[in-house]
Amino acid sequence: MAASCVALLAVAASLLLLLLVSWKRWRQGRGKWHVIIVVLGDLGRSPRMQYHALSFVKSGFSVTLLGFCNSRPYDELLQNNRIQIVSLTELQKLPVGPYIFQYGVKVVFQSVHLLWKLICREPAAYIFLQNPPGLPAIAVCWLVGCLCGSKLIIDWHNYGYSIMGLVHGPSHCLVVLAKWYEKLSGRLSHLNLCVTNSMREDLAENWGIKAVTVYDKPASFFKEIPLDLQHQLFMKLGCTYSAFKARSEPLDPATERSAFTERDAQSGVVTHLHGRPALLVSSTSWTEDEDFSILLAALEKFEQLILDGESLPSLVCVITGKGPLKEYYSGLISQKRFQHIQVCTPWLEAEDYPLLLGSADLGVCLHKSSSGLDLPMKVVDMFGCCLPVCAVNFRCLHELVKHEENGLVFEDSEELAAQLQMLFSKFPDPAGKLNQFRKNLRESEQLPWDESWKQMVLPLVMDT
Repeated sequence: MAASCVALLAVAASLLLLLLVSWKRWRQGRGKWHVIIVVLGDLGRSPRMQYHALSFVKSGFSVTLLGFCNSRPYDELLQNNRIQIVSLTELQKLPVGPYIFQYGVKVVFQSVHLLWKLICREPAAYIFLQNPPGLPAIAVCWLVGCLCGSKLIIDWHNYGYSIMGLVHGPSHCLVVLAKWYEKLSGRLSHLNLCVTNSMREDLAENWGIKAVTVYDKPASFFKEIPLDLQHQLFMKLGCTYSAFKARSEPLDPATERSAFTERDAQSGVVTHLHGRPALLVSSTSWTEDEDFSILLAALEKFEQLILDGESLPSLVCVITGKGPLKEYYSGLISQKRFQHIQVCTPWLEAEDYPLLLGSADLGVCLHKSSSGLDLPMKVVDMFGCCLPVCAVNFRCLHELVKHEENGLVFEDSEELAAQLQMLFSKFPDPAGKLNQFRKNLRESEQLPWDESWKQMVLPLVMDT
């Protein structure tokens, strides 16, 4: 009797295994040219993953994008009928219980929710995952890949545990657990991409993970902007933000004037205003790895230089983005009593952000990588618009910002203030450093994202 039961169980197990293998092969065959891209974050604020999606489509794949839909993605993505966007539900913070309990509930919910969303999708040859955040996404995507025959590809933008460490400290139990999980589950992928050579080396030496460096590249719409388009943007933003409005009315009421430009009523020609302010731009996610008190302190020193009689222009400082610390820094900004500097913190439409970078005189980057191993995408976009940058120094910044070539690197507010003074002395000066940096950026030959992706990523994906 016992032998018969064992035999029946063996037959049932064999049939189940056969069914599973057959189902897996059937799904593999159906999903050969389909990719699922997973972002356990806001899709609209994940430009690199949007670029991956567009590049896959241009190479003949269909794409399903899974993520939170808090911000609007690029129109090119929304208008492409081969890209399907599937919204993930973001669990709001629980009002009760200790933080560890709340975090545990969030991880369990995200695991079940993501598993369900992935299983219900059309079969895919590849599951392409952004990390961070990788907890619990890496394990869930690996499990679905095992069940459905999909290959797991991880694009390492940073380490999730290092970001958690900024809030809780590196020795917190959750941070230690997250590091262990990330290191263990990260080895389950079939292919790993990363954003810097420094990260590639660290993954190999300390994690036992072989990765390929795929540097961020600006999309084609990050480029220098003609003056008439700049004027249109300034007039549009001037309807909402006073920093872009004209300081004085033109003699001819038919003339359009912004804080920086004016369009002649008769000829329609746009020119820069004489004595216009300089336009300084920074973008941020308002998180702990960007200390905007450095910029505010540098602006105070710049203001004092003007009050002391230095020949410097007024400044309009635009800081774009959303994030948890925006309210805190907005409070600090509102306490400043600048006379020659205006600071505004807009959230721009996706299509207006490249136009703003292409219209600015200088970019400032305060991103300090939590791991020291990732590079700020905002600087990549600024360089695409030939916009020189002042960037705060950290471990691998030299892979992107070349000091005294395409921008300047600073350590603190004193050094940033000195750089602003030097760059804006005699502004606008055609022979000044700013224009020299712009010239260097124009002359630097770098492949755009699409060409770089075809040469580097597509062959790796097809060989996986």
